[in-house]
Amino acid sequence: MRIASWNVNGIRSAIRKGLPGLLGMGYDVVMLQEIKSDTIPLELYSGTGYDAYVNPSARKGYSGTLTLTKVKPVSVSYGIGDPRFDAEGRVITIELDDYYVVNVYFPNSQHGLTRLDYKLEFNREFEEFVQGLRKRKPVVMGGDFNVAHTELDIARPKDNVNNAGFTEQERAWMTHFLSLGYLDTFRMFNGEGGNYTWWSYRFNARSRNIGWRIDYIIVSDELRARVKGAGILVDVLGSDHAPVWAEID
Repeated sequence: MRIASWNVNGIRSAIRKGLPGLLGMGYDVVMLQEIKSDTIPLELYSGTGYDAYVNPSARKGYSGTLTLTKVKPVSVSYGIGDPRFDAEGRVITIELDDYYVVNVYFPNSQHGLTRLDYKLEFNREFEEFVQGLRKRKPVVMGGDFNVAHTELDIARPKDNVNNAGFTEQERAWMTHFLSLGYLDTFRMFNGEGGNYTWWSYRFNARSRNIGWRIDYIIVSDELRARVKGAGILVDVLGSDHAPVWAEID
């Protein structure tokens, strides 16, 4: 099973740029975040073998998730059961025979940390949600977690202490979450810094590789032996994020 995840920062822009190329790479499941649309153009997946499941935000032009899958799900669900978060279209869960695949777009705590409390509450409820799933089957999660977990995951850690996405609280939650028996698939194969998934559009940050690794594919520990590879598709353009991928036997 080959799985990819990408924050496209607007589905229509991504369709004009790198998304068709990504869909041509043969991934079985593709999870997209921040689609910013409540309608998905048929030409995106017509003839590709994918079925589409979309969870738009109630607010137009904001947030939203889309899961494309070539594997027929056993079931599909939307959200985590709290209208404060579900109105923003942040989670889609497809149940496959062997495990759940959860597409998630975590809130951004925003400049001035105006949404930090909201994000931390989402973190807690999302944790409870996936822990519930895990009682039935292993879990695979892909998405924009909006946090650089360690100093290896950000180009300029000292300059970003207590900035959104690099606060002590957000990083501590990520450490806690992984300690529950979840694996950052990228770190299973690559322990080096300098590998990022998001770059500001300002100051030529991408060409200078001044970035953050905030997009992840996380698996529950039961799947450890089945993870055969993981990485970042830095050459796929069309968003300020790069797609991430993992292969699960």
